[in-house]
Amino acid sequence: MNQEDRFFKIDKDFRNPYARDRDRIIHSGSFRKLEYKTQVFLNNEGDFFRTRLTHSIEVSQIARSITSNLGLNESLSEAIALAHDLGHTPFGHVGGDTLDECLKADGFSNGFEHNFQSFRVVSRLEKRYKDFDGLNLTFATLEGILKHSYPYHKSFLPDSIHEQFNLDKHPSFEAMIVDRADEIAYMSHDIDDGVNSGIISFDDLKTSELAVEVLAKVALEGVGEENDEMFRYRFSSHLINHLVYSLLEYSGPRIKDINNVMPIGFEKELETKIKKLKKILFTKMYQHKKIVRKMYAGRQAIKGLYKGLMEEEKMLPEFYRKQLEYRNKHRVIADYIASMSDRYALNFYNEMYGK
Repeated sequence: MNQEDRFFKIDKDFRNPYARDRDRIIHSGSFRKLEYKTQVFLNNEGDFFRTRLTHSIEVSQIARSITSNLGLNESLSEAIALAHDLGHTPFGHVGGDTLDECLKADGFSNGFEHNFQSFRVVSRLEKRYKDFDGLNLTFATLEGILKHSYPYHKSFLPDSIHEQFNLDKHPSFEAMIVDRADEIAYMSHDIDDGVNSGIISFDDLKTSELAVEVLAKVALEGVGEENDEMFRYRFSSHLINHLVYSLLEYSGPRIKDINNVMPIGFEKELETKIKKLKKILFTKMYQHKKIVRKMYAGRQAIKGLYKGLMEEEKMLPEFYRKQLEYRNKHRVIADYIASMSDRYALNFYNEMYGK
């Protein structure tokens, strides 16, 4: 075999299919942009706060630990976790909701939905191969990205998606685990970020039984005051460990029962405690005036970008402008806006309107 033949020889892939999926996701442009997309705090507010990228990595770590302990496929859960937020717009859920409103106001009843957008990113919008769109991921990874935990009944999904993925059924155990790992991750790190920012305090959380139980464990370690970095870290660690061990204890026996339609989760009492803690975070943190102000600015940026691009499509990059020849203009513009990072969206908005 000469040097040229050796260079072009395609060896058998050394990875399992789901590890290959994971690698393709990590090397995608959409994954890199998550570094500059909002979790709760805008990216420019400080280096400490979580972004969509760090959140996705934390979800992946928790999901891998759970799947490994349950004897399930660790690589599959990792791939789903790393891709589960690829469809998020800039400025978190507010950005997605605003883009949804813009599309529906223009008569597009399907609007915008970030779960389906994540699926579209990996199956269509990423371009890495000459002959087809998407990242060429396995069925199980695509199903997990699309469905999460529950049957995914959405009127806007094309018939081909319904037929291919049987949306009346739950996805894999690994996908269900990613859904709960997502919940565990954002509760723990949002508390850490919220306390660090001064928006909430541990006193705010003490009406939550779950938080009180975790605080008692931290207190036994004698690590210092509640506002100390070490205290916050130990709280997050104990909260994650408590929820992971509880999930393993509850779900382990249930995944062996083929008739159990919802085997991944927590005992009913703990589910109630989790809902109470999430409610406190919503009222005390996500609805705090500092967060609302930032999200309002993001909302106006999304509206302005959509309006401006609809009026002057020549501002679209060439990659998206070419798509206008065979795709709906509204959807092309929505895909472009959804792909933006927070800082790019703000800079483009300011440039567009001379702010």
